[in-house]
Amino acid sequence: MTLSLFALQLLNGIEVGLLLFLVASGLTLVFGVLGVLNFAHGSFYMLGAYLAWWLAERTGGLIWAVLLGVPVMLALGWAVERFAISRLYRRDHLSQVLLTYGLVLLFNELQRTLFGNDVHGVPAPRALDWTVSLGEMQTWGAYRIFTSIACLCIAIGMRQIILGTRFGMRVRAGASNGEMLEALGVDVRRLFSVLFSIGTALAALAGMLAAPLTTVFPGMGESVLVVSFVVVVIGGIGSIKGAFAGAMLVGIADTFGKVLLPSISSAIVYAVMAAVLIFRPQGLFGEAQAR
Repeated sequence: MTLSLFALQLLNGIEVGLLLFLVASGLTLVFGVLGVLNFAHGSFYMLGAYLAWWLAERTGGLIWAVLLGVPVMLALGWAVERFAISRLYRRDHLSQVLLTYGLVLLFNELQRTLFGNDVHGVPAPRALDWTVSLGEMQTWGAYRIFTSIACLCIAIGMRQIILGTRFGMRVRAGASNGEMLEALGVDVRRLFSVLFSIGTALAALAGMLAAPLTTVFPGMGESVLVVSFVVVVIGGIGSIKGAFAGAMLVGIADTFGKVLLPSISSAIVYAVMAAVLIFRPQGLFGEAQAR
């Protein structure tokens, strides 16, 4: 492998990891703070990608599609939490799996009804239709640079909000002891609604940004959901920092695995998860459970 090819695959792996972080960060917040195992999280990624395609065709560009689509997904997340997820907070994980899997089926049928079963492509913005040379034979697209920078800015913004704001303090307290937070007078119900809506919007945004890099097709959220769960397990449940580290590991391992070991590339991500859990059963940044 030449140096330019190595650099290209490393950049691609980082980009994949950053997009995975957007999906996994919402998943780990919902699981870590709300205590809900949300199998429908990947469906929000799929709906975001379909919204990007549908809105881009009608507004003339992906940027407008993102600006219009994210508020729509925020509203959808609020509605789902209000009318479905809120009923699961005091239920066991089996109930959570059954209801959220039912939501997966519902959203899949909704997607087929609204958008059909065809495979679609979303063009990148014309202003980003150029490349950067990484050597004599390798180039990296400007849209990939834009996507990576956008995801990195969101990650930094999330870190500042979680660590440096009153809202972030309440999120951390909710992840640690939600009952105590409620006893102190915090409206935990509203906090949960906001968190779930944000997680929904982050997953949808990842689907919108990824749409020009791949195809938009029915059921695309399921594979992303599985990998996102792997990221959450590697990083530690409830940890944004862990989600970022896990996403970087998974993105880079998956990208290099497809290039160097294509015959077993699908197993490499799970091998990374197994290796981490052998030495850190609670994940890289998860808290160890007392026995």
